Order: sequence, then C-alpha cells, then structure tokens
Amino acid sequence: MTNRRNFLASFLAASLVPKLGWADAGSPAYLAAAREPDGGFCIFGLSGQGADVFRIPLPARGHAAAAHPHAPEAVAFARRPGTFALVIDCASGKLLHRLETPPGRHFYGHGAFLADGDLLCTTENDIETGEGRIGLWSRPEGYTRIGDIASGGVGPHELRRLPDDNLAIANGGIRTHPGRGREKLNLDTMRPNLAYVDPDRGVIDQAELAPDLHHNSIRHLAVGPDGTVAFAMQWQGDPMDVVPLLGLHRRGTPPRLAEAGLAEQLATEGYAGSVAFDQAGTLIGITCPRGARLHVFSGEGAFRNAIRRPDICGVAPAPGGFLATDGLGSIHAVGPDGLRSLTTQRRAWDNHLVRIGLSI
Repeated sequence: MTNRRNFLASFLAASLVPKLGWADAGSPAYLAAAREPDGGFCIFGLSGQGADVFRIPLPARGHAAAAHPHAPEAVAFARRPGTFALVIDCASGKLLHRLETPPGRHFYGHGAFLADGDLLCTTENDIETGEGRIGLWSRPEGYTRIGDIASGGVGPHELRRLPDDNLAIANGGIRTHPGRGREKLNLDTMRPNLAYVDPDRGVIDQAELAPDLHHNSIRHLAVGPDGTVAFAMQWQGDPMDVVPLLGLHRRGTPPRLAEAGLAEQLATEGYAGSVAFDQAGTLIGITCPRGARLHVFSGEGAFRNAIRRPDICGVAPAPGGFLATDGLGSIHAVGPDGLRSLTTQRRAWDNHLVRIGLSI
C-alpha cells in the first residue's frame, strides 16, 4: 500500500492551485439524504436552520455521506449492502466519479476523509471471508483506489476521523451477503468491537464489550473535541432484554456504558440509529427511531432527558445542542428546552445527518 507520508508529499504542489470551497455551494452546514414524494431519492445540502441549500438527485436510496473538509464535494453511499458510491460536486450538481467496490466486496454505507481530504476511507465487507476491510481512495488521483486494510473485525459500519488523523471504526460484528439482502448470517458467533486504525500501520487498539453483550452490535460513532469516542449500538439478542445502547471510550481504558431508566430503555426497542456530541462536546444524543425517542446524556454518560418524536433518526452537532431529522420530513433544533421544529417538507429523511466543516 502507498505510504501515507509519501502519498501526501507527492501532491504538495497541487495544494497551490486555487480550489472551490463550500461557500461556492451556498455554504451548507449539513448533508442529508431523503426520499421524495414521487419515490425518487436525493441528497440535500442544508443550512444551519434546516433550509434547503441544494438538492441533487441520486439513482437509489442513500444512507450516509462523507463531506470533504474543504472542497464542495460529497461522497454519497448506497444503503448497505451496496456496491457504489457517488462523488458529487455540490457546487455544480455534477457527478464527478462513481466508485465501485472491487469484485467480492460491498460497501457498508459510510466513509471518512483523512490527510486533509486527500484520502477517502470506506467501510467494506469481503464477501467470501466475512472480514471487514477499509478501502483507501486517492482524491488527487481522481478517487483512484490505492489499497485497503483490515478493519479489525466483521461488519464495519461507521468510521470516523480522530484528532490524530487515524480512524475509529465500529465493527458491528454482523456478517452479511449481497445475495441474501440484509439477512444477518452469524448472530450466534458475532463479536462486535471498536477498533482504532492507522492506515499505515493497521489496527493499533481495540475495545470489546463483555461476553454477555456480544449481541450488542456497535454501529455508529461520534468523536468529541477531546477525542472521546461515543458509540451507539443495536441489540440483536432477545427483544425482551434491556441493554445499554450508548458507550464511551478513550484508548487505554475500558468502555463505559450509559443508559436511561428501565422504562426509557424498554421504549428504545434495543435500537439506536445515530449518535452525536453537541457542538461544545458536553452532551451526547442518541436517536431511537423505533421507540420515537432522542436520549440526551452528559459527556460523561449520565442520562439527562428523553425527547419524544416519531421516526427521529438523524442527529448532528448544532450551536446550543443538536439538529435532528425524522422520517416525516421535519428538521428540529434540540436544546435545553427540548425540541423545536424548524422546517417540514414533503420528503422522508434517511438515517443520518452529516455536519460539514467541523474538524472531527
């Protein structure tokens, strides 16, 4: 695999060429995918108040997007298990590149940029072995695939850039196969973990849950300003079990699990859809769309309050709290006084809301 330091040095001269920024795309604050009333799918750029900044059609249902840190480019990923991702120029609306997984692979719906936006990392499945892989794509070379590395587990879903320019990876532990749709093939033997990966050196650290929680699939991640990783989980065991759906981790320490009271945990139906720190890094929100809940915790994991809203799922940092989306077409500001609706459109927002422009 290309060494990251050599990779960066070879493109230093290219950084002197003037480039477009997110202001050229209308200065959106967020990205989100949605289904429209006619059944079509689009990716939207949204203002800080949830207003449409741009709308770009997609050929199929989207899941999440990776926003380039500087250029007005978004990589929109197909809903898992999908084999394509689209690199979109958000200033012009044009398709720049269509990324296809190598034979025997599929994407898991998420990606992240490293190396100041020159390296795109994608979560993938090796279909034959079930091993999780991280695809590496060179943006300066037109998003050419330059290699891949192990994710450190099975079923990597979301991955996030860390302050040291490495990756945190949610290895959900669930094996899938495109020929069998979204069927889960290894529930009895699944072992989810949170892995820390350096693209040059591979896995540098891992954290696992206790054996009695091996059915708690680690799915989604958020990174606080101090590097704390918050992870949201989806329970694959007995539906009557009441388990925590939020964990916190710092490298070199055991995971800390956080939960609400019994009634609120039961209401979640064992499913967290997204997780985010607020902009100050002092609060954490997890959405539970099956239970019509957004749970808010302190940065240390103490439960603060529950906010009710049907099919709420996307959540991202905002000044004074969070911004959240739901499948009914609404966007909400979430603050100390609860939830305040900002906009409602005739569309169904998909699972995730991606903040543009934060360093992490």
